[in-house]
Amino acid sequence: MKTLIIAEKPDMGRNIAAAIEPKAKNYRSYLEGEQYIITWAIGHLIGLAEPDAYDVKYKKWNINDLPIIPDQFKLVPNARTIDQLKVIGDLAKRSDLLVNSCDAGREGQHIFSLIQRHLKLEHPVKRLWISDLTPETIRKGFQELKDGSEYENLTKAAKARSEADWLIGMNGSRAFTTKHNVLLSVGRVQTPVLALIYDRQKTIEAFSSLKFFEVEGHFTQNEMTYKGMWQGDRLTDGEKAEALAAKVKGKPGRIESYEVKETKEYPNKLYDLTLLQREANGKYAFSAKKTLDIAQALYEKHKVISYPRTNSNYVTEQNIPEMHKTLSALQGTAYDEWVKGANRNLVHKGNKFICNPSKVEDHHAILPTYRKASGLSVDEGKLYDLIVRRFLSQFYPAAEYKVHTVMTEVEDEKFKTTVKELLSLGWKVIYADQKKDKAKSSKGKNKDDEEDEEIEVNEPFAIAPADEVICSDAVVKEKDTQPPKHYTEGTLLRAMESAGKQIEDEELRDAMKDSGLGTPATRAATIERLKNVGYIEMQGKKIAITQKGRTAIELIRGAGIELLTSPEMTGQWERRLNEISRGTASDGQFMENVKRFACMIVDKVRVQSRASKTSFEGETPSVNTGAKGRGGASTTRKTTEKPTAPRKRKASSEAEAVNSGPKIIGNCPRPGCGGMIFMGKKGYGCSHYKEGCKFVIWKENHGRTLTDAQVKALIEKGRTGKLKLTSEDGTPLEGKLVLQNMDTGQLAVES
Repeated sequence: MKTLIIAEKPDMGRNIAAAIEPKAKNYRSYLEGEQYIITWAIGHLIGLAEPDAYDVKYKKWNINDLPIIPDQFKLVPNARTIDQLKVIGDLAKRSDLLVNSCDAGREGQHIFSLIQRHLKLEHPVKRLWISDLTPETIRKGFQELKDGSEYENLTKAAKARSEADWLIGMNGSRAFTTKHNVLLSVGRVQTPVLALIYDRQKTIEAFSSLKFFEVEGHFTQNEMTYKGMWQGDRLTDGEKAEALAAKVKGKPGRIESYEVKETKEYPNKLYDLTLLQREANGKYAFSAKKTLDIAQALYEKHKVISYPRTNSNYVTEQNIPEMHKTLSALQGTAYDEWVKGANRNLVHKGNKFICNPSKVEDHHAILPTYRKASGLSVDEGKLYDLIVRRFLSQFYPAAEYKVHTVMTEVEDEKFKTTVKELLSLGWKVIYADQKKDKAKSSKGKNKDDEEDEEIEVNEPFAIAPADEVICSDAVVKEKDTQPPKHYTEGTLLRAMESAGKQIEDEELRDAMKDSGLGTPATRAATIERLKNVGYIEMQGKKIAITQKGRTAIELIRGAGIELLTSPEMTGQWERRLNEISRGTASDGQFMENVKRFACMIVDKVRVQSRASKTSFEGETPSVNTGAKGRGGASTTRKTTEKPTAPRKRKASSEAEAVNSGPKIIGNCPRPGCGGMIFMGKKGYGCSHYKEGCKFVIWKENHGRTLTDAQVKALIEKGRTGKLKLTSEDGTPLEGKLVLQNMDTGQLAVES
């Protein structure tokens, strides 16, 4: 009997085989060597069954049939990948040991557990837990295999997360959809995230801009000139500001106080996934999903970075030698100059800013591996560069500054000057070739303290406290108070990480990570979900809430289910899931609470008044318009919910689709759906959308507009013929479009 290794994806399986069974024979759906058989899942081979698997009456959405609370959740294979599931079952009969080699995280654990449960595999299990896919790491991982039972609590947490999402999503979405006759999607994580966007939008709309004035003094002392901001209550009267400027202009003054202190700015923390997504969004306007997809390719395909779906900014003691090895490997690359300037003595086990095992749970921070990068796309190169520069900065000393704080008094009026004088560039030399980024303080800066503007200079700055000063000029600046900024994907990710709390302090933000909204691995998918259901849309880098998104939040809160929109409460659920994974909380108790909450949702919605159809239709204001009360034209986008449920229900969803006239393309390929795919305005969707089918193929895909025939080929054969396409970075390519995910309609390119 042999050992059966189950990886999460084919590429990972082949990497493992190359490392431990290089002579293994390739049988297409598995590889077999003398000791090991290596096979793989293809993402989720198995999922939770739809409600009609419990009772046929659930095929139709009816609020009187809610809540749906299964005693035991049923599992159903994905029809599209059932052959691979059968392969795993057959191979297991020839094996006496299983090695779970799925991604080392909660979802990877879940994928293996579902296969194990559905196929009723009773074999002993070992767990491969590694953070990169280099051959050395794989071989070392197999020498240190853990017992599968050590991850039982992680399995419980993954199962609880999946079932909780099903209960809230199924009951919440069906309740609100049937009550208000419009397809409304509700979710344990997506709804509070939408509430964050809604609340920010309402704050911006309610904001009334206030005009105020600042007085800037220009001072001369000997050969030195400097500027200072007047200190006092905010001036809202322009005449008073002008009078104050006239009072001090040309008058002598004195230095009331002068303080100089030396400060250091240490390198920024290593990346976790959320921080990487935030910075890639800010620097390159990458969506959270795009950053995750690119990072996954750098990890799986190119093997040049460690496991990206991590929530840690630190490494363990075992990673320190690996970091030094990677530094050596970067010699002779585009980073050679910085490698030569690196101080290896700065990266050691005692440096708690880098090495802090107590803050590493599943995976350490994202690191480059020792493998030299080649063949990267433009966008892959950009993300890899971010990761390498952040890594290299850890081998450099702090940037050093002198901060001069001067208080100048003229005619009993005080002016404050803060000058930051650069002494040593330190780690910032690695970023000197890029545009100067705004200084990022770990504690943040109060945006209201506009008078405390800090001036950064490279040349020496010094004031003689005893010498006289002349106020050579005084300038009045007219300003307006500003509303909060609209969310971008980067700032929304930060809000999700801290469950909506505006936390500037990094240590406090770290403490909140366990109770954020979703996980690093799922946050990008949540944002994409909000786009796909029509709750938000992108206007440049900014996120705009649609009328449908507004109404959804207002209906949920109006029903008295504020908890469903509460980022803090959902964050506490995530904390509880983390506690379950550590064995410090009960999954059974957690699920009982979720079931009670699902029942409460249904009870509240049942007695709610139906919303008017027009409440879902309206304009999405441009996020680029000025603050309230200020003039200026604006562009608007019409958002309507299509299709809406008819007033009278017809015999079937198929009949509804036919009677309303859309073009039928074929049968929905989603397992157990039974709906029809019809052509809509922007894509090809399923007639069972009211029953919860999320399958859609967008017309605009990979740089071309799909034809009916191509979509028909995708849903019937799973692939098109060879087409001329465009990659994400805009480069042309040829390949076949393949149906990658039968639940959602997501496509991929096969060369």
